[in-house]
Amino acid sequence: MIWQGRFCGTENGKGSEEAGMKKVLSYYLRPYYGRMLLGFVIKFVGTIMDLCLPWILAYMIDTVIPQGRRNDIFMWGFVMLVCSVLALTLNVTANRMASKVSRDTTETLRHDLFEKVMWLSNAKTDDFTKPSLISRLTTDTYNVQQMLGRVQRLGVRAPILVIGGILVTLTLDPVLTLVLVSVMPVTAFVTYYFSRKSIPMYNALQRAVDQFVRLLREDIAGIRVIKALSKTAYEEQKYDALNKKVVTLERKADVTMAVVNPATNLFLNLGLVFVVIVGAYRVNQGSSEVGKILAFLTYFTIILNAMINISKMFVIISRAVASANRIMEVIDVPDDLPSVSCEKLAGDEAYIRFDHVTFSYHSTEAEPDLEDISFSLKKGETLGIIGATGSGKSTLAALLMRFYEIDKGNIYIEGEDIRTMPTGRLRERFGVVFQNDTIFEDSIAENVRMGRTLSAEDIRKAIAHAMAKEFVEEAGRGYDNRVNIRGANLSGGQRQRILIARALAAQPEILILDDSSSALDYKTDAALRHELAEHFADTTKLIIAQRVSSILHADHIMVLEDGKMIGYGTHEELLERCEIYREIRDSQM
Repeated sequence: MIWQGRFCGTENGKGSEEAGMKKVLSYYLRPYYGRMLLGFVIKFVGTIMDLCLPWILAYMIDTVIPQGRRNDIFMWGFVMLVCSVLALTLNVTANRMASKVSRDTTETLRHDLFEKVMWLSNAKTDDFTKPSLISRLTTDTYNVQQMLGRVQRLGVRAPILVIGGILVTLTLDPVLTLVLVSVMPVTAFVTYYFSRKSIPMYNALQRAVDQFVRLLREDIAGIRVIKALSKTAYEEQKYDALNKKVVTLERKADVTMAVVNPATNLFLNLGLVFVVIVGAYRVNQGSSEVGKILAFLTYFTIILNAMINISKMFVIISRAVASANRIMEVIDVPDDLPSVSCEKLAGDEAYIRFDHVTFSYHSTEAEPDLEDISFSLKKGETLGIIGATGSGKSTLAALLMRFYEIDKGNIYIEGEDIRTMPTGRLRERFGVVFQNDTIFEDSIAENVRMGRTLSAEDIRKAIAHAMAKEFVEEAGRGYDNRVNIRGANLSGGQRQRILIARALAAQPEILILDDSSSALDYKTDAALRHELAEHFADTTKLIIAQRVSSILHADHIMVLEDGKMIGYGTHEELLERCEIYREIRDSQM
């Protein structure tokens, strides 16, 4: 698989609390270490220029101005101007570099996450849930990007301002510096303690957001059903309950982190009060000078703002750590569809063979979803699959394409166990139309092409074979006519014919049609079957249907009930010996 050479998963797919962030910093940020180092140097120089300004001002007030030398005043004023310009230019340059690093890192991270999501088995997708995967691709990657940018912009500047400010104030007045430093351990402890405490809260918040996204996704997709059944108030109650849960968790996390800024302000402002009192006393005694006190207060303000920025940065880091863990939980998840070594069946004439296949979605052998399924098809034969809703028809097709791993038995294509094939090579054999399949917001031609190397002629032929040529060419722009998302501007039968054209376009070796003609009238359904028989004679077909007429002329028909094969044969054979099949036929014909 594409991603297997790039991702390095943990042993069990889940790391420790900070493992996700460690991997972001050590793996995804590594290519930008050089650029980050240059940005740090530029930011360091720019910050030093900021720190020089109060010291120069104090020197001018206490030393230069009392001497009355105008040229020296202008010279030091010019030096302050140069420092200001350099500080502005260098800091802006470093910030732009930081933004570019965070953007590029997150782009790679988001790409790898999306690529892994595309290769997840259906079982893993079900475990994570689609709304959660959407949230990880959007909100969580955004949180990581914000953290990377903020740390580069403030993670260098704020500590330098704090440490540099303290060192400079030591040269001005060591006594006042000790007053300032005495409050810093308390502020550091408060910031660290509450940041650590908030990380599990943000994890819980993101899980609640996943549920929120799922509810919104379901309600918007099913809005017509909700309105038709007058269940708007019911859905509003569900929405309100989940919305309150998200708000409560967010409030709890934010209130916890909200302690940091006020506490930091309180302790530092108390320190400032003590500095003013002690400074006034020392000036009155002649132990210090006005310029030094002014510079000291300026440095204290700089340190105060830097400490506040550090506390804010910890809030962002807490969110980002939770998000990075969720991202890496997906990227590091082990492959549950590994390739295995199996001998090829020698002399097997069957093109597709199911050999005592048993499968359960929840790995409960007591009630499997498919149990002991065995059949074989030669190349070009057609298998019709029919049965009640929930009997396992779609599951059988999913197992053939290895969307899920079977519990027992074997599935062979041309004598080769599908577990020995790379999933990409396996699925290239198929053309498939699923139940409730997706029409994308694009042109009709692109919905059929789906990014494959198909010519315009291939697309036209596929649309003609799918009995869609008439309504497509009658549309305003023909094959370039735009289709709304999920095919909202198409009828049910039109959507199904576009989907069938997509499945036929690449001349697949195996064609799976899962209830793909339910919206077609009988005449179009019959014409479609004729096209498949005439132009796709070498394609092995699995047709899953609710209507007997759709599979009437299949080479083999399988009847499923509660995951078990209760009938297998031709139409005539099943009428003779399968009571369930006769009941279905009689109810429909």
